Amino acid sequence: MAGSKIEIIYQDEKIVVINKPTGLSVTKDRSSEVYLLNLLERQLEAELTENLRLVHRLDKETSGVIILAKTKDAQRQFTEYFEKRLVRKTYLALVRGRAETAEGTIDAPIGPKKEAGRLMCITKRRGRSAVTEWSVLADFGRVLLLMVRPVTGRTHQIRVHLSSIGLNIIADDLYGNARELYLSEFKKDYRLGLGRIEKPLIDRLALHAYSIEFLEPSKDLPDCFIAPLDKKFKAAIKMLSKYNRKGIDAFTETDTYQKILNAEKI
Repeated sequence: MAGSKIEIIYQDEKIVVINKPTGLSVTKDRSSEVYLLNLLERQLEAELTENLRLVHRLDKETSGVIILAKTKDAQRQFTEYFEKRLVRKTYLALVRGRAETAEGTIDAPIGPKKEAGRLMCITKRRGRSAVTEWSVLADFGRVLLLMVRPVTGRTHQIRVHLSSIGLNIIADDLYGNARELYLSEFKKDYRLGLGRIEKPLIDRLALHAYSIEFLEPSKDLPDCFIAPLDKKFKAAIKMLSKYNRKGIDAFTETDTYQKILNAEKI
């Protein structure tokens, strides 16, 4: 990780937009000295006049698009966009479970779980308002691909809200289902060679911040930033699409499959 370059989606004199890898903290944490701000400042050293500043956050385990400000004024400007809900955040999630409807809205307050460290939970007494919109992009049988749009921005919001309705994100070791995704789960004629051990298709939290869209577009700024999926996440979707009983028709709209693989707006 330390020697890898961070993928830059866009930058100008105010901001830099990047595709954060999974497993990388945005700021320094107890587990490692390697973190996003530090790595990116070293990568962009010749182009920066100040330290990078946070506009919003992503969980360490979540990959995807994140905006960082190059100046204090830019931080204030873009933070305001988020506070006033002038941006639409779209996530992709692979989950286990059955959805009773094709879409829904979860409106339930989230706060710290008592005596549980950094865990969060739905709680009226200690919680802050939290709203998450979700819809099924593809039904692969045992696994669903969801599009998720958090209206608010609480810690672990998507993970807590989805688990509360029985939709557990694959490889989430904090909320509901720590099990990785294996090809043998859904490919009927799967065979493994003698003495070989099956490796998971995806062994990381299957949650990706896919896009950030500005609801009041500016002529000086693209109206949408999209972060392509990493190789494992993309490969998992390809295999699920190939080996489910409906094939590509598992998608509610078949063109969504290619849009995701090509990192296009959905």
